[in-house]
Amino acid sequence: MLPFCADQNIALTPYSALASGRLSKHSGETSKRLTEDSYAKFKYDKTAEADGKIIQRVEELADKKGVSMTEISLAWLLTKVTAPIVGATKISHVDGAVKAVDLVLSQEGIDYLEELYIPHELAGVMAQNGKQKAGNVV
Repeated sequence: MLPFCADQNIALTPYSALASGRLSKHSGETSKRLTEDSYAKFKYDKTAEADGKIIQRVEELADKKGVSMTEISLAWLLTKVTAPIVGATKISHVDGAVKAVDLVLSQEGIDYLEELYIPHELAGVMAQNGKQKAGNVV
């Protein structure tokens, strides 16, 4: 989708920029949201194994650069879009988002983060939109 949008000069504004917190947590780290957010579990649990490989790479790159996983994740996203939607429930969330703006990832780092990525199927409302055919959902 990104190449098409870039070709057609269509702006993207992604939501859930940190995959409901998954891209900001170290291996084994948990939170109330990770344990209780049933919608996020619905969206991400079926791809947890593949996503875990990406999360591990985010963690490795964050450790190597001495920054947070949030900073790495959002710095990568900012190489793709200019206005991601980032939720924050704590001041530390805002701090990580602000710091990401100044973090520059090398092309090698970007490639490393993207190498194992497998696109997710649409879920929830987006999946319910379905394809349109003669005014009917098929």
